[in-house]
Parts: sequence; structure tokens; C-alpha cells
Amino acid sequence: MGSSSSSYAPKAIYLDVDGKVQKVGPTPSMYHFWVCLFVCLFVCLFVCLFHCLSFRAFRINELKTEVTNRLAMLEKRVELEGLKVVEIEKCKNDLKKLRDEMTSRGGGRVNCPCKYNYSDDGKKVTPRRDVPNYPKYTLSQETIEALKKPTFDVWHWEHNEMLSCLEYMYHDLGLVKEFNMNPITLKRWLLAIQENYRNNPFHNFRHCFCVSQMMYGMIHLCNLQVWGTFVLDILYLTLTDMGILMTAAVCHDLDHPGYNNTYQINARTELAVRYNDISPLENHHCAVAFQILSLPECNIFANVDPEAFKQIRQAIITLILATDMARHGEILDSFKQKVDNFDFTNEEHVTCLKMVLIKCCDISNEVRPTEVAEPWVDCLLEEYFMQSDREKSEGLPVAPFMDRDKVTKPTAQIGFIKFVLIPMFETVMKLFPQIEEIMVQPLRDSRDHYEELKQIDDAMTEFVGKCDSLINGPAKRLQRKSRTNKLNGTEREKKEPPQEFFRFSFHLSLSRAK
Repeated sequence: MGSSSSSYAPKAIYLDVDGKVQKVGPTPSMYHFWVCLFVCLFVCLFVCLFHCLSFRAFRINELKTEVTNRLAMLEKRVELEGLKVVEIEKCKNDLKKLRDEMTSRGGGRVNCPCKYNYSDDGKKVTPRRDVPNYPKYTLSQETIEALKKPTFDVWHWEHNEMLSCLEYMYHDLGLVKEFNMNPITLKRWLLAIQENYRNNPFHNFRHCFCVSQMMYGMIHLCNLQVWGTFVLDILYLTLTDMGILMTAAVCHDLDHPGYNNTYQINARTELAVRYNDISPLENHHCAVAFQILSLPECNIFANVDPEAFKQIRQAIITLILATDMARHGEILDSFKQKVDNFDFTNEEHVTCLKMVLIKCCDISNEVRPTEVAEPWVDCLLEEYFMQSDREKSEGLPVAPFMDRDKVTKPTAQIGFIKFVLIPMFETVMKLFPQIEEIMVQPLRDSRDHYEELKQIDDAMTEFVGKCDSLINGPAKRLQRKSRTNKLNGTEREKKEPPQEFFRFSFHLSLSRAK
């Protein structure tokens, strides 16, 4: 056995050389060659692997840098877009404020858009917003009785309370049962109606309630609720007629923009163009009314026969169009021709009566007590002045009864009561004498009240004029004398009249006025 070191010696190789077996062993040079070769290969492999790994690591770093840069760019874009959205919203708010300011000041012509959006074919798309629910109110017996009278004070009620009163009227008249209305649908319809009245000084939801309550009161006062039965050989109006009258009253000023037909036509607004200058507002009120009724959740006539609904629709349209004051003379003259021989079985007569009834209710504020009626005059004048201010700024004609520089409350009311209200109500009185004490006499009292106010105003105007002439007259004469002296070359030092002189003149004017 050899030593431990000999066990690691390279083995000998035996070769047959020329018939002789010779022992051939590895030489040191060959051994080193193979070792070097192996080392070189290993180094090359290691270098290649190192380069590959280094390259991949470099690429990963490069990709990370590129991704980071792209994320930074995207974040910057998102930030910029966010700023743009904020700026756009800010601009929208600024434009809205500017538009509201222009409207309040009467500057710039602004069309009167309705709350509904229209497609090219003029059909409704969606309402402005869903309507909320409102609480159920239980009306006291005192309120129920007051609702039936023209003296009802409409100023003491909130919108939800007025909605409950309207709901009660439909139940009390038997309309819910007659038209098989779903009570929830009635509630939704009334909410949609309220939502589509604008916050104008006069033509608002309270005016809608005022007209509807007066219609309800006239139905009771004139005993029109004696449905389909003969009273003294007279067939009074049917339940369908009651439903038409009440629904037309509720809808008669829907989405009123606060500017009358004269303005719409002169300013060539969208409504005037759409309806060819023919009662543009009244046509618009009708359109909005039936757009609301076209919603399944608001259709109080959903259970009515289609043929009957056509007649109801046409009758409601007829009544709302009758509220255009441009047709007042035509409608009243037609009713005057029929009233002496009125026939409740004649459809034309009944239609004319319903037109006059809704006209009476629409302009009936002066029938109410003075403390209830007079605030409505202030509201109407405010709306008139808003329109006349805009007409002046736009260079449009201004009606004298709307001009804040020319009209006063007494002058605005006296002519309207004397020549419009009293003749119409006195004509209705021929058919229903019971309205004289409750409706016609208050109109006469109101006329006398405003005539007294006008006399006081005239006396005050005359008194102020005399005071002005007495106080300013001597001063003006001194100024004229001074100018004369200047022309004559004898100008003297200019002196103001003493204060005692003015006080004396003022006391003198007071004594003369007394």
C-alpha cells in the first residue's frame, strides 16, 4: 500500500507502440493546460453571467425610473384635470351669480326656460328633481269650514299645510272616488305641482292655492256641488265638471316665469316663438300640466277611460287658456249673451260658465278682506316693476300701469276693480244671486277704499307742491334778479336769503294749506 499522497497521483496510461507496451503518464504541462482551460472557461462563464445579471439589473432600474416618471406625469395630469374641474365649477357658479344679478337688476335679455328639458320634438325628458314626501295634517273643523268661504286667509299657511288643504278638497268634493284616484298618486301629483311653481313675487304656489281655494269656495257658495241632480228644475254641474274646474285652477299658472305675455312677445322669447305669439304663457302652463300627468306616478286620471280623458284634457286646456286677460272682453261678452237664458243642459253654456268661473277665481284677491287682499297688490306691483325695469333696460315698450315712476297702489287698483272685476262678478251674480253679499259687495267696498286713498294721495301731492312753490319761489326770484343785474352791469355781491325767511315761508304755507 502506498502513502496517502500517492492515492491522488494521476493514473498511468498504457499504449501499444510498435508491438511494445509502453507506460505513458500525464506530463505536468498537460495537467496545467487543462486546469488553465477549465479556469478560463469558468471565468468566462462567470463574466458572462455577471454581465447578464448586471444588464438585467440596469434594465430593471431603467424600467422603474420610466414607470416612476410616467406615474409622476399621470399624477400631474390628474392634478391639473382636478384643478380644471374646480375652475369649471367656479366659473359655473360665477355665471349663475351673474345671471341672477342680471335678472334681479333687469339687465340683459334672458329667455324664460321652463323646469323641464325639451328634446328636438318638444317632448318632456325628465322633471328637474324627484319630489319628496310631506306630512299628513289633520284639518280642524274650523279650518274645514273656513276653506269653503272667500274670506279664507291664505297667508297663515305653510306649503305643506296648503298641500294638505288641496288634498282635502279633492276628497271632500268626491273627486278621488269619482275618478278612482290612488290617494298616494294624488299626493305625488300635488307635490309635483308645487315643485313646478317658481318663487315669483306674485305668480307662485301660494297664488295657485289662493285660486284653487276660491274655486272650492265658489263651488260651495253657488251650490255647484249638487252633482247631477235637479234643484228647482236646474241640472247643476257634474262631478267631472268639478274635477275639471279644480284641476284647471291648480295648474293654471304652472312654471310662470314672472314676465307676462306682452314681454314674451316683445322680447321674442323661446315661449313666444314656440307658440307663435298666441297666449304663450297659458299654452306653456297647459303643456307643463300634462307633462306632469304623463308621469305614471303622478297621473291622477290613470283609471279614467281613454275617451273620457280626452274630453277632460280638452276641457282643462280650454279653461287654462281662458285665463289670458287678452281674451277677457271676448269671454265676458259671450257669457253676457247667455246668462239671461242660461241652460245647464247646453254644453256650450256650461263651458262658457266654467271659463268665467276660473277667470273670477284667478283675479279674485280683492274679494277677500283688506288685510288679506292688500299684500297681494304689493306682490303684483313688485313683479310688474321687475318686468318694467327689464323692459327699460332692453329698450322694449313699457306699460304705464307697470312703470314704478308712474303707478301707485290706488291708481293701479281703482280702474281694475271698476272696469274688470265688478262688471264680471255682477254678471255672474245674475246666475248666482247669493254671491252679492259675500263677493260683489267686498269689491265695491274695495273700490271705495282705494278711491279714498287716491284722494288722500292727491291732496298730499297738491300740498307738497304748494309748499315747494312757496319755499323755493322767493329764492328763484332773487336768482332771476341777480341774473338781470349781471346783464345790466350792476351786479352786486351775491347773498343767500336768511334762514328765517325760509322758516317764515314754510309756516305761511302751512297756515294757507289749513
